[in-house]
Amino acid sequence: MSVQVWTYILVALTFSLYIGIALATRVRDTRSFYIAGQGIPPLWNGMAIAADWMSAASFLSITGIIAFSGYDGSVYLMGWTGGYVLLALLIAPFLRRFGKFTVPDFVGDRYGSQALRALAALTAILISFVYVAGQMRGVGVVFSRFLNTDITTGVVIGVFLVFVYASLSGMKGITWTQVSQYIVLILAFIIPAAAISLQLSGNPIPQLGFLNIVGDLDNLQRELGFPAYTAQNKTNLDIFAITMALMVGTAGLPHVITRFYTTPTVQGARTSAIWAIVFISILYTTVPALAIFAKTNLIDSLENKPYASAPAWFKNWEKTSLVVFSDKNGDGLMQYRPGAAFLKTATGGNDFTKPDPANANELYIDNDILVLATPEVANLSPFLIALVAAGGLAAALSTASGLLITVSGAVAHDIYYKLVNPNASEGARLLAGRITVGVAAIAAGYFGINPPGFVAQVVALAFGLAAASFFPLLVLGIFDKRMNWQGAMAGLLLGLGFTLVYIINFTPSLGGTGAPADLFLGISTTGIGTVGMIINFVVAFAVSRLTPAPSAQVQELVESVRYPSGTLTEAQSH
Repeated sequence: MSVQVWTYILVALTFSLYIGIALATRVRDTRSFYIAGQGIPPLWNGMAIAADWMSAASFLSITGIIAFSGYDGSVYLMGWTGGYVLLALLIAPFLRRFGKFTVPDFVGDRYGSQALRALAALTAILISFVYVAGQMRGVGVVFSRFLNTDITTGVVIGVFLVFVYASLSGMKGITWTQVSQYIVLILAFIIPAAAISLQLSGNPIPQLGFLNIVGDLDNLQRELGFPAYTAQNKTNLDIFAITMALMVGTAGLPHVITRFYTTPTVQGARTSAIWAIVFISILYTTVPALAIFAKTNLIDSLENKPYASAPAWFKNWEKTSLVVFSDKNGDGLMQYRPGAAFLKTATGGNDFTKPDPANANELYIDNDILVLATPEVANLSPFLIALVAAGGLAAALSTASGLLITVSGAVAHDIYYKLVNPNASEGARLLAGRITVGVAAIAAGYFGINPPGFVAQVVALAFGLAAASFFPLLVLGIFDKRMNWQGAMAGLLLGLGFTLVYIINFTPSLGGTGAPADLFLGISTTGIGTVGMIINFVVAFAVSRLTPAPSAQVQELVESVRYPSGTLTEAQSH
């Protein structure tokens, strides 16, 4: 059977599975809708966390980033993995002991401020929408190639599916859907990687096989005028800032933190984090190997080859405009060189009608297609090619559903129920949550169709915002009894405000006009969340010491939360 037929079959089977789980786990109360009734065992919760975490950025885009940026791309793996260590040690068990539904719920009760609760809810919505744009973009990329649709149609299909199962079963159904999605995505990533490793290196273990060819790729890149694959091109300060922003941003992402509320016990939250690291490491230790295999195959199959006899996979991807050739010198051969193949538009995109005369490069290859295209480049079976497509959809949809529940919690629980209508019935609150999922899904679709960059680039912005906002807010709320709402709010506003303005100013697709030469200490937008975090910590600490201390009751509550051996009875009343 053809790739397209296999893709239809696997996508239909997996989508039917997701909908079936949603129908079987329909919920009728907010506790199940937002935190799965706190009945998810740690092993399965760890798998669900891994699926929630390994989004389109991890599955589709991170391999492309490492393939095209080499050593510098390793910051993503270090930052994202390290973030789970911080979660397990500093945040997850303490928030689970507090026993609330959402991060803004903790913030509002810990700091005793409804204004701060509202600000935290709005921040959660902002971060979630930036993050979900990348997931919907990933769905569109997969559909555009393998199901012969454009990206817009693919995004619309993805939005509809996520809305159905997220609104029906909430966090309870999403958890079990994410378990199934993890199994799909990890098989889709590992099996082709092993096959390509065996093909190129003679070793079926990708983590070992890549050692045999990384030197060849270094030499190949030098021959084409690129820096060595293993060379460092970013400054040490920028690498540190990006790694730190991704790490603390991970520990501050509201949709990830919410998953730790779903376990029966505090110990279960900690154990869930350990299992999540195990499941995530299976993919992350494979990514560098697949990146090297993919880049080597890509160069071998295209460099200096006649365009008239370009491989079938290249022609197929050309239809999506995610791979584009411009014969600048008119020799009919495809040359892959450093530099941009096409001129940039005013918003930072590519104008494929205008080749860039300043560069000899004739090929534009989108970062997000590498994982999807590599099985085709390596001439793997149609089944494995289709399996990768199903895995990419599973990765994007699993994270998107978690993000929509986070937005729903922030709007329907933290704003509607806690601030607007505290007397709302259980049914009204559940209806508000489902309506919010629908509205958020539509908004997510819009941002997926019009994203401010490729998948991992968009997602990285969300980490910067989380690093500058929630991480200091949560850490200080847990470990500093003297921290009050005045300090927390001042730190959040200045840290988040600085980071948001900086990102907008230096991101052309967001209307930014800042020149790269004007970057603060050379720190990129991906790493600026580290500076925002420092501003948040410093301002919050200073203001809290200049204003009245929290009440004795709040300080006693903070003291009890720091010993996560049980569950606070008072904190569990919603």
